[in-house]
Amino acid sequence: MEISVAEAEKRTGKNAVNMQETYTVYLIETRPVDAASEGTNPALDSLWRRYSEFELLRNYLLVTYPFAVVPPLPEKRAEFVWHKLSADNMDPDFVERRRVGLENFLLRVASHPVLSSDKIFYLFLTEENGWKETVFETGFQAKADSRLKALNATFRVKNPDKRFAEMKHYGDELQSVISQLLRVRARAADRLYGVYKVHGNYGRVFSEWSAIEKEMGDGLQSAGHHMDAYAASVDDILEEEEHYADQLKEYLFYADALRTVCRKHELTQYELEMAVQDLTSKKQQQEELATGTIRTFSLKGMTSKLFGQETPEQREAKLKMLETQIEEGEEQVKERNAECDEFVKSAWVDIERFKEQKDHDLRESLISYAIMQISMCKKGIQVWNNAKECFNKM
Repeated sequence: MEISVAEAEKRTGKNAVNMQETYTVYLIETRPVDAASEGTNPALDSLWRRYSEFELLRNYLLVTYPFAVVPPLPEKRAEFVWHKLSADNMDPDFVERRRVGLENFLLRVASHPVLSSDKIFYLFLTEENGWKETVFETGFQAKADSRLKALNATFRVKNPDKRFAEMKHYGDELQSVISQLLRVRARAADRLYGVYKVHGNYGRVFSEWSAIEKEMGDGLQSAGHHMDAYAASVDDILEEEEHYADQLKEYLFYADALRTVCRKHELTQYELEMAVQDLTSKKQQQEELATGTIRTFSLKGMTSKLFGQETPEQREAKLKMLETQIEEGEEQVKERNAECDEFVKSAWVDIERFKEQKDHDLRESLISYAIMQISMCKKGIQVWNNAKECFNKM
């Protein structure tokens, strides 16, 4: 299926609490690839989606495929902006960059070996009405792990998988270095803007100077025009730079998606350890009841000493109950082990896929950025060469 987010449109309407609000919707267009390859040209299917619906889709994917490094959405509000760039999320330039980012998100999901086959994702692209109800009917919200539970697992897991621990640390480091890179780039953009615009003063001064000269007037006037053009060119340069900044931001948010997978593994490992611990405790209780010896200090042991031993019937009933609980516990440990093994296997395959994608994308992006900078410098040299020619003709 060919997928594009063709345009964005500003709308006004009432929200959930009946208050007037202005929001942006995005036009998603799709067409089956098979039809195009067969020589037919079917009409594009199209529908409108709000950013919040993209968020709902991604949250569903995160819960349904916890082992996957789910592609991130573009930022909701502009971050790491240089001073002349608007941070308003209704600004036309920001909305356009977000449109590109949302299209990229859909293409990332569509090219993912697992996520691309999801029925809810397909309905998101093809069914304008009733899609939200279908998502909520999956019950994905009930499966979502609470943050507190995940945090508890982080601090209490006893045998963390070294590979996932290292990958989580890598995610932290990747996010840190990209954040620093984006800050440096924003500062450089501020300085660059200032330097270019100051060249406009050359243009003004040369133009004023040309008015009082007869022999040199034309040359000064022409040189001034070149300086004015140079000063004006910075807007297009920084607009192009913003495109590369957005590519870096995607991996800033990807780093968090990577850490989410690692945190989910911690939770899976923690639940396995808790099941093993509970089973061990039940087996110890069974042994103590069977032999009549209390190995460790417990409230039960103190109660027995104070109020006397249980009757044989009571002990037999407790042993039967423990036997049932141990069988259930062994089954649960078996299930948790299988779940943990399956998660590790699936997650590591997707992490390796992500690493390959990341290396390729960031290399291409950095090379393109360097080429753009070289081109910008060449244009600067050309402006001064042109100015030199103007001066030679005076």
